[in-house]
Amino acid sequence: MTRTGYALAKRCNRTACIRKWFMVRTLWPIRYAVGVAKHDEGQMGIVSALVRSSFLVDSVYARAAREYGLTSQQGQLLCVLMGQPYGMGELSSVLGLAKSSLSGLVDRTESNGLVRREADPQDSRAVRVALTGRGARLADRFYTDACRRIQELSTGLGDDERDTLAHLLGRLVLDNKVPVVFVGDRTDATQDGSELDTTA
Repeated sequence: MTRTGYALAKRCNRTACIRKWFMVRTLWPIRYAVGVAKHDEGQMGIVSALVRSSFLVDSVYARAAREYGLTSQQGQLLCVLMGQPYGMGELSSVLGLAKSSLSGLVDRTESNGLVRREADPQDSRAVRVALTGRGARLADRFYTDACRRIQELSTGLGDDERDTLAHLLGRLVLDNKVPVVFVGDRTDATQDGSELDTTA
């Protein structure tokens, strides 16, 4: 290839790259937005609905936790301990964390003065994790605020729709043996007549 031909080919390749870049940066987001809009206009599938609902609740929960100086996992830990102290093994199961990850979480939360390790009265070789006075007060405020924010997600539904949603999600939770994290789960169980598993 001559020098002139090589320069022309290089210029054409550069033009093609620019055109491709324009397509990716400009047209793809438009196509994606249109695709999402068309999807949202129709009936959403169960997988999409559950996944997007999970992201929605997680984002609201995380935002509330940040405003109280907590991570999401610290918020979950405080809410679990509102009911009673737990051993490390029990906490690992409830929170779905490996023992090494849980140990780090408890260490960080303990250094903030929110939880403490104490001897297990039923096993002298084991320790339990409990809320401190400061941790209990913060947990109560955070729990109340987080519940309010999550409750507000259903304001667009009627009373019957909310009851139906709670009933169906409750069945899903029970069928999959999801452990109790929020103390409110026990209160909700007495309100709708269902019975939640509180042995976690």
